[in-house]
Amino acid sequence: MISAGPGDGHGEKNDDVAARPSGQPATAAAIDAVWRIESARIVSTLTRMVGDVGVAEDLAQEAVADALTQWPESGVPANPGAWLTAVAKRKAIDRWRRRERLDDRYSAIARDLSDADATASDPWVPISDDVLRLIFVACHPALSREAQVALTLRIVGGLTTDEIARLFLIPVATVQQRIVRAKKSLAAARVPFETPDPSEWTPRLGGVLAVIYLIFTEGYAASSGDRWLRSDLAAEALRLGRALTSMLPREPEVLGLVALMEFQSSRFAARESADGTPILLADQDRRRWDRSAILRGRALLARADALGKGRGTYCLQAAIAERHAVARSVQDTDWPQIVVLYEVLGRLAPSPIVELNRAVAVSMATGPATALAIVDRLGASGALARGPLLASVRGELLAQLGRIDEARSELSVAVELTANEQQRHVLQGKIDALETRT
Repeated sequence: MISAGPGDGHGEKNDDVAARPSGQPATAAAIDAVWRIESARIVSTLTRMVGDVGVAEDLAQEAVADALTQWPESGVPANPGAWLTAVAKRKAIDRWRRRERLDDRYSAIARDLSDADATASDPWVPISDDVLRLIFVACHPALSREAQVALTLRIVGGLTTDEIARLFLIPVATVQQRIVRAKKSLAAARVPFETPDPSEWTPRLGGVLAVIYLIFTEGYAASSGDRWLRSDLAAEALRLGRALTSMLPREPEVLGLVALMEFQSSRFAARESADGTPILLADQDRRRWDRSAILRGRALLARADALGKGRGTYCLQAAIAERHAVARSVQDTDWPQIVVLYEVLGRLAPSPIVELNRAVAVSMATGPATALAIVDRLGASGALARGPLLASVRGELLAQLGRIDEARSELSVAVELTANEQQRHVLQGKIDALETRT
């Protein structure tokens, strides 16, 4: 079975907390875990305080640097997130003191600290989830969609610029420039970092959905590192999606995205062995698929369809995932219907990933020769040249056609292009299997 992917002035000073030097690896690992869990809330709190998302992130990272210095000696505090937030706030006050603006900022802090009491007396909060609120704030209409998504993935999703670049299939430098320009644009425009009213949700919704989808995508198939799955990221994306459905229960694309994530997450228990080795779709024990997640996905997709607004990109992807979820085996899968769904998706939202996934479905529906012609057209266009997906799919199609030497060469290219150790292991296993056919 072929798989094309999961879809069946402020500078970027610190990309990865765990990459910082430390004499205590265990402490560094603890800080990394705290940052992954708490970073969005910390940055959200600081952004409300200082009014600048770039400065807020810098302050948070400075607090992390202090933690790496102090925690090896003092131990990890009982509430590490609160510790980091408090240190970052003190650093903000120190900055303002140096700028002789302390009195005004003390007033701002007092207002910030009173927010909890004000919120408690207010029975209605437009966006009650802290992380989802920050996503809506960062997906500001003043920014382009690409800048919204890159900035939010970096700050809220906690993804490195390398990981974001692989998701977008663009150079790392381009991602860094987008994030820096986004921060500067928001600061220059003096954009208020306030929870948007419901009337302002629609212009931001496309960016919000894209962020949640890409966080889940990175969790479903990690672009780098030594883990095949990042279940923590996937679970957070699903949690955010469910929170969004409670806010917007009649938005079909919101329902479609959550349905897609339910279908895809249903396979997690069967997608890797106990030691983390990947298990591809054709080899998965479908009895281990989470039937309750599949039922939730089907119910959400049915709700979206019942709204009568037609299927958008996320509903179409959910419909494709549903065809996999209800099939008893790879052979039993309704591949012709999946080809049709990909054709519709490609007309609605053309992209090389959609076309590559269509080629995979075509190979299963009608054979590898037709699919190879699609893949070769993609290759001639230069699309997907930065990642391993095109070479991986082309290698498998060539192997099915008996062109073993060419298949081995393509799969070797894919091995060189992948930054994920588990994915590299899978590809190398396919190369080794070809040796027995020569």
